[in-house]
Amino acid sequence: MPYKSLIFERREQAVWLTLNRPRVGNIINLELVNEIVAACLAINQDDSVRAVIVSGAGDVFCSGCDLDETRSISTGNTKRISLTSLSSSAVASLNCPVIAAINGDALGAGLELVLSCDIRVCSENARFGFPETSYGMIPGGGGTQRLPRIIGRGKATEMVITAEPIDAAEAYRVGLVSKVVPRQALAAEAEEIARKLSARAPIAVRYAKEAVNKGMDMTLAQGLRLEADLSFLLQSTKDRAEGIKAFLEKKKATFEGE
Repeated sequence: MPYKSLIFERREQAVWLTLNRPRVGNIINLELVNEIVAACLAINQDDSVRAVIVSGAGDVFCSGCDLDETRSISTGNTKRISLTSLSSSAVASLNCPVIAAINGDALGAGLELVLSCDIRVCSENARFGFPETSYGMIPGGGGTQRLPRIIGRGKATEMVITAEPIDAAEAYRVGLVSKVVPRQALAAEAEEIARKLSARAPIAVRYAKEAVNKGMDMTLAQGLRLEADLSFLLQSTKDRAEGIKAFLEKKKATFEGE
């Protein structure tokens, strides 16, 4: 499909999804929500995609959402859903690993999109925050749930209720991002991570992601059973046999996703 507010770019085995509304700080509107959802559906149907990189055009990752266009809607069972939650949920549902290359401010819905990614790296000028309580609101796209799972309850609560942003150095200190790099090095850093992921066995990577994400909402005993089940399923894959053979022969494995 043609994209207007999103740049969909294939680079080798990775797909770049770049929010493309730089004149308004890449804020999420209804058009962008629809395009993110459509892009994620297309990616999940393409087994050749090994990694996704999410970033923003210009000097801002995403500074929030268009409040007039992204109000909650009613579904058939009268459940209220924030439209911004659709974009973060779509990214979170991607089968392959997702890297957030955060090139500037990630605020409100922008931070919720970041939290939906698996690996987060940012530029030195990035800031992170939920300004919603200063507007008489709360984060509505998963922010109150995903942030404490990533950085812990105490700091997450502080960020949500005070509406005060944190800088890149603090984001690294609390574990929100795994690396901080100069702005000009961000794309290369994200692509290097994508290349490493593309060299791994794709089914194993997908199952590992599933085990971690689903296990967070399970008891330890349930999580261990899930891990064991997924490990058992991997035993019949050609990639597992290739990986063991390559290890024994001390050569690089070539994985086909089978």
